[in-house]
Amino acid sequence: MGRRGLLTAALLLCFLAVCSGRELAIKQNPSTTIYNSTLAQILVEYAAAIYTADLTELFTWTCARCGDLIKGFEMIEIIVDVENCLQAYVGFASDINAVIVVFRGTQENSIQNWIEDLLWKQLDLDYPGMPEAMVHRGFYAAYHNTTLRDGVVSGIQKTREAYGDIPIMITGHSMGGAMASFCALDLVVNYGLDGVKLMTFGQPRIGNAAFASYFKTYLPQAIRVTHAHDIVPHLPPYFAFFPQKTYHHFPREVWVHNVGLGTLVYSIEKICDDSGEDPTCCRSVIGNSVRDHIYYLGVSMHAEDWSSCRIVMDYSKLRYQMDLNGNLVLSKQPALSNDRGFSAQ
Repeated sequence: MGRRGLLTAALLLCFLAVCSGRELAIKQNPSTTIYNSTLAQILVEYAAAIYTADLTELFTWTCARCGDLIKGFEMIEIIVDVENCLQAYVGFASDINAVIVVFRGTQENSIQNWIEDLLWKQLDLDYPGMPEAMVHRGFYAAYHNTTLRDGVVSGIQKTREAYGDIPIMITGHSMGGAMASFCALDLVVNYGLDGVKLMTFGQPRIGNAAFASYFKTYLPQAIRVTHAHDIVPHLPPYFAFFPQKTYHHFPREVWVHNVGLGTLVYSIEKICDDSGEDPTCCRSVIGNSVRDHIYYLGVSMHAEDWSSCRIVMDYSKLRYQMDLNGNLVLSKQPALSNDRGFSAQ
């Protein structure tokens, strides 16, 4: 082995030792036990499944993405807001004994146009009941002012009535992560529900520092997974000189990225501090990659059809309701074990 080979081997050993030490520190730090990498791998597959174009395959859970770690999931409700090109689903995961709620990311003709639009978005809405907290009106309205909210709440109620007060795990990718975040906060603040957990993938910022602080109070174990140079978690922009007037992520971020030498690459999941804007995590790199945005934990988040919001389904096989605007709810009534329900406070 030449001198260069010996040097490379020595550097690699040192690098692995540092990474091992970092992992040991993570395991010994109680504040980081809120992140479960196995659960993240499960939830990212649920987040990917919603990009299935055929609603019949999604509802019957026979789609190509509906296997592996999420095989056996029971779909309860799919909500499609055709007017705003939005979608979510609710169901029961028996293996982890939880309600699963998933929101779909942007389906615009060009994800690049959506990213460019976020560069200019301003804080433009006061969050109800949270003094000084401001949020992105578009993300807030996508959940609160569409058919998604009522449909998701109904699906959660049906699932819990059938399977008990099991945990509610909410996830989504990209804009779906933004809607998932508003949903989780809504369920805790307005519906007073316990056991609400949130993990999103590649989500944008949704509010200011005051909002992030309130969010942390209500959902202290929320997780935002970011990937390498993914551009979307950098949007809308964060301006460090105006911390109270700019967008600010809520904690806690888990930054997944590769480090290494040449072909010797090591993937790590760095658990960031509780500021929401840890400068040593995704903010330490330039967010300039769309590719890193559509691959999370080795799972493709590509939509099967980016071109439109058209609905593909076999109407003869599915039970559904449609309103005057063409919005759809595909629903399945599970076997009820009790008659519990809940309502907004």
